[in-house]
Amino acid sequence: MIILTGNDLKTGAVVWWTGRAWSLQVDDAVDVGDQADAIARTEEAARHVNVPYAIEAEQTGDGVRPAHIKDRVRALGPTVRPDLTLKPADSEAGNWVI
Repeated sequence: MIILTGNDLKTGAVVWWTGRAWSLQVDDAVDVGDQADAIARTEEAARHVNVPYAIEAEQTGDGVRPAHIKDRVRALGPTVRPDLTLKPADSEAGNWVI
């Protein structure tokens, strides 16, 4: 599974491509397959997101999980403080689509 991530230009928040827009929740990310570069160029040119890039991920029982630890931290929060981890059902995590 290939998904897109980047940073929102207005807030700097980490965002994930949903197929139509950008979301703060990695679980909203969709497999973009071989369209990753085209989508990233279009979204960056439209100034919706800063430096979008494709990453490998997998769909698990817990949701979409990036393959690399760097992107898992971007998606789920710190690894040393579970109380700070972003949770999809957490109203404080900002469940909104950009």
